[in-house]
Amino acid sequence: MDTNLKTHRKKANEYKHVSYLWDPAKAAELEGDEVALLVYRSNLLGADLRLTNYGGGNTSCKVMALDPTTGKETEVMWVKGSGGDIGTMKRSGLAALYVDCLRGLKNVYRGIEHEDEMVELFNHCIYDLNSKAPSIDTPLHAFLPFKHIDHLHPDAAIAIAAAKDGKKITEELFNGSIGWVEWQRPGFDLGLKLKECLDENPAIRGIMLGSHGLFTWGDTSYECYVNTLEVVERCADYLEENTGKTKPIFGGEKRESLPKEERLRKAAALAPVLRGFCSSQTKMIGHFTDDERVLEFINSNDLDRLAPMGTSCPDHFLRTKISPLVLNLSANARLNEPFGQEEINDISVLKKKIEPQFQEYRKMYADYYNTCKHENSPGMRDANPVVILYPGVGMFTFAKNKQTARVAAEFYINAINVMRGAEAISEYTSLPRQEAFDIEYWLLEEAKLQRMPKAKSLSGRIALITGSAGGIGKAIAKKFADEGACIVLSDNNKERLNQTKEEFKNQYGSDVFVADLLDVTAVNTIEKTFHSAVLAFGGVDIIVNNAGLSISKSIEEHTENDWDLLYDVLVKGQFFVTQKGVEIMRKQGLGGDVLNIVSKNALVSGPNNAAYGAAKAAQLHMSRLNAAELGKDEIRVNVVNPDAVISGSNIWSNGWAEGRAKAYGISVEELPSYYAKRTLLNQTILPEDIANACFVFVSGLLNKSTGNVLNVDGGVAAAFVR
Repeated sequence: MDTNLKTHRKKANEYKHVSYLWDPAKAAELEGDEVALLVYRSNLLGADLRLTNYGGGNTSCKVMALDPTTGKETEVMWVKGSGGDIGTMKRSGLAALYVDCLRGLKNVYRGIEHEDEMVELFNHCIYDLNSKAPSIDTPLHAFLPFKHIDHLHPDAAIAIAAAKDGKKITEELFNGSIGWVEWQRPGFDLGLKLKECLDENPAIRGIMLGSHGLFTWGDTSYECYVNTLEVVERCADYLEENTGKTKPIFGGEKRESLPKEERLRKAAALAPVLRGFCSSQTKMIGHFTDDERVLEFINSNDLDRLAPMGTSCPDHFLRTKISPLVLNLSANARLNEPFGQEEINDISVLKKKIEPQFQEYRKMYADYYNTCKHENSPGMRDANPVVILYPGVGMFTFAKNKQTARVAAEFYINAINVMRGAEAISEYTSLPRQEAFDIEYWLLEEAKLQRMPKAKSLSGRIALITGSAGGIGKAIAKKFADEGACIVLSDNNKERLNQTKEEFKNQYGSDVFVADLLDVTAVNTIEKTFHSAVLAFGGVDIIVNNAGLSISKSIEEHTENDWDLLYDVLVKGQFFVTQKGVEIMRKQGLGGDVLNIVSKNALVSGPNNAAYGAAKAAQLHMSRLNAAELGKDEIRVNVVNPDAVISGSNIWSNGWAEGRAKAYGISVEELPSYYAKRTLLNQTILPEDIANACFVFVSGLLNKSTGNVLNVDGGVAAAFVR
């Protein structure tokens, strides 16, 4: 091992390009448990996206353990298992294998043509039967003798690895202390190549994999960690020293970015259209970013040369596809280019402009597939782009769920960083098309995809629910999230909305939802919330008009303000939320659902209820009118009529309970029992019951049903629709 390891920097403030996060006190608590230290080290490395990307890279340690079959000590390797992420990995995310067994597989290895058959044999080397399934990178760690190994994909290292003369740069930069192995698909043979490189250069402290990544190691977990940081830091220093030194970054600026507010406005206007095209095969969720690194790339002179080349690192490529779609749209009409804001608001003109670009991309992808496929290749997958670049504005990414779309954006930013660095020191090179295809359509990768859980029924759908900070609205939001939808929480009660945001974050994570203050009586807040939804997810598929209030008074007690408030919230609010949602649905061209939470009071007459009941009746008939009008767009409009949903309802805390109790001549405490007993089923109605009814309408089982009313009231005969 390189003796420089003894003098590694150990202060966080001495690192400029990576994060030194090692806490000696925390590490001391784990002393004696090398596997726990491996998990700790892995989490620290994964916390810095400059060192590796989500799900990328793998780490390992080798320890002596008791062999349960012989009672003797044996060497066991713990390594990140298949499909994990080192930043969030726990002990359960590791695979544990007998080192001797793994190395013994050399005796049955039949050569690189039979590479894939070795993966099944890893299972015969498993030490801990409860550990994670081994990944394809397992042999890359097994044949290196070091106790602790990191294999990462740092942007700074890959920039050198992907440079035209990366091998020469690596040799000169590290004075021969970092080895080099040419690009090769991960697997058993690459593990043997790493060992061969070490045997020929026994004093090296790491190995650079051409176009791929970096291997580093150490005698202890800490030495391995610091060695990794040092190597990456040196790579980053070198890039910084040379960037812009002999030529402008990405060939210099070709166009200026629009101001921030204008970028977001254009992105929000365009996202639903792009989502519609990207969802031609499977409904996709979008992500948008105008990160400065993205803007520097998409506004550059070199964009047209570099973008079609695609990425170099397989981890980047698998998540971003062979190459991005660069939109041929003007970001700013003032640049005397042909596409301005007027056209972007005209759906037909916009789609006419964009559709040929998608057709061209799909043809490119089909040609790539047909040129590179093998006899046993899996069928061609979705030919739509994952990454879409809009010069002057930003980057859109689309995938089957929000996390995957967001991670795809992160990976493409990694790819931009790599191209930026490689171009600064040399010339960027990407994977040859055939090599890229062999990774993308690798049979082992296909098998991994086939093992993934079946998509939930609302996967790829985006639902905006008004009044969703409590009661019925929150129950609907949770039900839809449980079924795979992305959720737009909205409410006019800031305190309740913040509480619900925390609840959703803890239960579902940050990718599943966004939240916005929305007052359905204020059109500007409606527009703002839809703007947030479109930027977060790319569009909207389901609108649930749930926001409401109740006023129970006799005719003589009702005021004009009471009347106006009820109609503004229940009727006008429903109309304008629907109107804005339909505008977005039409841009997508994917159909959609509008669900209106009305009431049994829309059908049943009762005392002290004239204004509320009349407003509910207006909601119900408006739903019928909307259903009749929107059928041509495949937008279904249906109604759920609840009754007496008391649990968690904001309505019942604002005087409605007292008013209804007075009307029925009972106490407020008697209301739940009173309502249950008057139903045919003698049942109390809960928010979850309404949520289940809403799910029935949007689950896919009733795709040919519109203009319907579903009562969820325990059975109130007077409310029967027919």
